[in-house]
Amino acid sequence: MENSLELLPNASDTLYPVERLPSAIHQTFWIIGLIIYCLTFVLGITGNGLVIWVTGFRMTRTVTTVLFLNLASADFTFTAFLPFIIINTILQPHWPFGWFLCKLISSLSVFNMSASVFLLTLISLDRCVSVLWPVWARNHRTPARAAMAAVGAWIFALAISFPTVIFKTTVTENGKTFCYSDLDPWNETGADEALYDALAESRLWSLVLSRFFLGFVIPLVIISVCYALIAARLCSGMKMAKSSRPFKVLTAVVTAFFLCWLPHHVMSMITVSAYQQPHLEHLLPSLSPLSSSLVFLNSCLNPLLYVFIGRDFRERLLRTLPAALERALSEESGPTGITGNCSNSAPAATDVESQGL
Repeated sequence: MENSLELLPNASDTLYPVERLPSAIHQTFWIIGLIIYCLTFVLGITGNGLVIWVTGFRMTRTVTTVLFLNLASADFTFTAFLPFIIINTILQPHWPFGWFLCKLISSLSVFNMSASVFLLTLISLDRCVSVLWPVWARNHRTPARAAMAAVGAWIFALAISFPTVIFKTTVTENGKTFCYSDLDPWNETGADEALYDALAESRLWSLVLSRFFLGFVIPLVIISVCYALIAARLCSGMKMAKSSRPFKVLTAVVTAFFLCWLPHHVMSMITVSAYQQPHLEHLLPSLSPLSSSLVFLNSCLNPLLYVFIGRDFRERLLRTLPAALERALSEESGPTGITGNCSNSAPAATDVESQGL
C-alpha cells in the first residue's frame, strides 16, 4: 500500500517524507516549526484557558462571551493535543500512539480549526448586524440564539472533519508506524497501484477544494463584506454606538487567522499537484513544516490579541490578565456618538469607550 501525501496539519510524512534525507534548509524549517509548536502549546493552553475562565465564569453571559467562549474552547482543545504532534515531529515521522489516536487527533485538528473559522464568521456577522440594525439586534440578539448558532458551527465543523475519521489509519513498515490517509479504505482498486493513484488524487482534490472553499474562501467573502459594511457605516457620518477598539481586535483576530491558514491551503494544493508534477515535491520538505506550524500558531494568537490590541496597551500590562480580558470583551456600553465624515470620525472612534466585541 502506497503512502499517500498528507494534507492535515499534523502531517508527519510531509515533515519528513519516507525514504528522503532531509536537507539543511529542511532541517532549519523543521526546527523552526518545532519551536513554534512548543510555544503554541504553552501560550495556547494558558491563553485560551484564561479566556474560557473569564468568559465562562467571570463575565455576564452575553452574545459576545458565548461566541468567544466557543472559539477559545475550540483553540484550547486543539492545543491540548499538541504534545502528541510534537513527539511525532521529533520522531520523524514515526507515530508511536497507535491507530485510535491517529484517527482522533487528526480528526480533532480538522474539527476544531474548522469550528474556529465558522465561529469567527459568526462573530463578524454578529458585529455587522449590531452596527447596521441596532434596534433589531437589541430585540433579537440574545445569548440563547448565539449558543444555537455556535452549535450549528460545531455541527458543520463535524461534517467537514468526517472524511478524516474515515480515511485516517496507520501502517507499520520496517518497525516504524505511520499515521497517514488511506484514500481507498474499502480496497476498491485492489492491487492496481495506478488505479489507486488516480483514485487518491481525485479524492485528495475533493478534500482540498472543499476545505478551501468551505473553510477559507466563503468565510473570507462573508467576513470581508461584513467589514466593508461596518467601515462604510463608520465613515457615513451616522451615529455609531460602537467603539473602534472591538473593531480593531476583531480585525486583528480574523487577519491573523487567514494569514496563518493561507500557506496551509497553498501547500495542500501543491501537495496534490505533485501527483502530476513531481518536480513540485522538492517544495514539500522545506515549506510544509512552516505552513503546518503556522496553523497551530493561530490557536494561541486570539487570547494575546484580545489583551494587547487597543489604545491602553501600557495600562493593560499593569492590570491582571483576567481583568484585561474582561475589559477587552466587555459589552457594557458608555457614551457614544460618532459623527462627521470618514476622516473626522476615525480619530474620534479611537477615543470612544463603548461596547466590546
